[in-house]
Amino acid sequence: MNPTPALPWWQDLTPSRIAALARADAVALLPLAAIEQHGEHLPLSTDLDIALGLLEAAAPKLRPGLPLCVLPPFVPGCSLEHSGFAGTLALGARTALASLVEIGACVARAGVRRLVLFNTHGGNKALVDLAALELRAAQRMLVVRAHSFRFPPPPDALPAQELRHGLHGGALETALMLHLAPHKVRREAIDRFESLGVRMADEGRVLGPEGEAGFAWMAQDLHPSGACGDPRLADAALGARLVEHFASRLPPP
Repeated sequence: MNPTPALPWWQDLTPSRIAALARADAVALLPLAAIEQHGEHLPLSTDLDIALGLLEAAAPKLRPGLPLCVLPPFVPGCSLEHSGFAGTLALGARTALASLVEIGACVARAGVRRLVLFNTHGGNKALVDLAALELRAAQRMLVVRAHSFRFPPPPDALPAQELRHGLHGGALETALMLHLAPHKVRREAIDRFESLGVRMADEGRVLGPEGEAGFAWMAQDLHPSGACGDPRLADAALGARLVEHFASRLPPP
């Protein structure tokens, strides 16, 4: 059973329908997410829930008649940084890259030459960037890299410090989940999880977990809970606003 039946799923089609889409210069869209810890207030499925929720919200905004098919979600992903927490499922970088490139090659063999890699997990960024280039070189495909965490949020949606340091399980992800899957959010576990990055920035240091001079980190390096940010700032109304805003930026060309 598909989690979002309204989307045109690749696996629901037949070979002749895929061939017809290829003749129409279709776009294939591959959601990439993760199954990993997001603190005790959010489920392991957070990145996947967000990916599917944004896709479902974007579907009505697509150009009418756009030939599009959505591939089965790519999970687990590259989640080594969260492997210190029970429940996280992680592929090694080489395994994940090889798998992603093979999926792209299958799409190309079907005659579909345009591929959008829509990624909602920060640990997959390098994977997506490398796979896109390899598919361009080997398959001559047009590959679009779309990382949801690179989409700018609405102005004044959240404080600048939270947007910079609320990297994982913070206000943004919690707000999205309060709108998309409120039954999965453990509200009693919501707290402020101040990242090591906040303290380093307060000390005036250029080096930090992310930014112009960032270091490799495991989630527990930033906060013992595995979460970073202040999810107390989140509510469902903010989540609905974020979903509408991000979905408007997602539709492929």
